Amino acid sequence: MNSLRLRQQVYGWLLAGPFVLTLVVFFLYALVRTVYFSFTDYDLFSEAAWVGLANFKALLTDQLFLLSLANTIWFSLIVTCVQTVLALGLAILVNSKIRAKGFFRTAFYLPSILSSAAVTLIFIWFYQKNGYLNGFVTDVVNHFPHLSCFVAVAVATQFVLVTKDRLKGLPVGWFDPAWAILSVIVAAIATLVAGVMGWVEVSNEIVEVNWLNTRDHVGPMPLTLWAIVIQNIYTTIPTFMLLFLAGLQGIPGELYEAAHIDGANKWQQHWNITIPQLAPVTFVVVTFSIIGTLQMFDQVALLGSAAPLESRITLAYYVYHNAFPPGGTPQIGMASAAALVLAFITLAVVYLQKIFGVKEKADG
Repeated sequence: MNSLRLRQQVYGWLLAGPFVLTLVVFFLYALVRTVYFSFTDYDLFSEAAWVGLANFKALLTDQLFLLSLANTIWFSLIVTCVQTVLALGLAILVNSKIRAKGFFRTAFYLPSILSSAAVTLIFIWFYQKNGYLNGFVTDVVNHFPHLSCFVAVAVATQFVLVTKDRLKGLPVGWFDPAWAILSVIVAAIATLVAGVMGWVEVSNEIVEVNWLNTRDHVGPMPLTLWAIVIQNIYTTIPTFMLLFLAGLQGIPGELYEAAHIDGANKWQQHWNITIPQLAPVTFVVVTFSIIGTLQMFDQVALLGSAAPLESRITLAYYVYHNAFPPGGTPQIGMASAAALVLAFITLAVVYLQKIFGVKEKADG
């Protein structure tokens, strides 16, 4: 009996051995070394000199560190909120009864399996002055009168048609598809006529927004980081959508049937059933998103010289920039101190999210 238990333990350690070794070498050992170097002045070439809390004090007066700290916090807050809402919306969409459901699930999930380096290079081209985004914005600005005319006529026509049916006592929704198709046709014809008659005209403005190679701020962050926000959301939403989709398929259909019998509309059903029942999944999504955005590095690093350092710096990249400065002396002590600050912020935010944020358990 003892020999059998011993063999089981040996087999267990053999299976867990590679993971335990990796954990010890690349996490525990690295953590201890990082803590030690954070209290030293070390440049990889000479002996480490003990300086105590000097590195942490230097961080508080380093404008680049303070800028990276602000950028990281705002980036994490904005991306986490936006991608959580959009991921939930996409999950509800692909979980509903629509045609070609498999195609849309595959199409929405595709960005998450693409190489981060390849996507970043594509987005660098996408954000060029003569790239697709500026071309798209230019077309929208030049055809804004036509778009405004189309939207105004479509909304007015839909309102008139639906109101007419409602006055007759018919249960018609404001987005009734039959009337919506007719409203779009009427709006298209009206816009075409307005263009032919010269009531609306195309302008010839050229929009050249400098998305990357700029130090301009838009709101709380540099414009470059807003561009990275779009890229990060594009590549991360599919994974979170899949998590939400798995959670949606675990919600009993009887809850929605009972709510429908009680007269609840779709919005009320999602607000009172879907969101509370998805609390555990939402907790996981928000936690993963916070950790990922606080430690976001690759997309910033791959931009390279396409954007100024001040416009794309984050805490994770600040650590790398101090450890491997281009053409400078490595500052391992500063990098280690900043890495510990990043780790502390990540743990603190996740812990606060667990206490005051999304609940881990769904409502009974």
